[in-house]
Amino acid sequence: MYFTGLIIGVATFLIIGLFHPLVIKGEYYFGVKIWWVFALMGIVAVVLSVMIADVLWSTLLAVWGASSFWSIGELFEQRKRVEKGWFPKREK
Repeated sequence: MYFTGLIIGVATFLIIGLFHPLVIKGEYYFGVKIWWVFALMGIVAVVLSVMIADVLWSTLLAVWGASSFWSIGELFEQRKRVEKGWFPKREK
């Protein structure tokens, strides 16, 4: 049996699930000024994904990169959600 597809599916679910709290906590503690961290992670992950021949690791790095890029937009959306009162605002 081959479990590569199942491993990719489960790992993708976990990676996306990891980025949700990263965006929320990142915006809470640092605001949107950390967008460049997600951009840098995305660039590094995508570059590595095209350099690695192994399908499993290449795919997981591509998912990590895509999730990083997606999180940039979510970071700015999270700021709007905080302004609407849907999430707590950090008092400085």
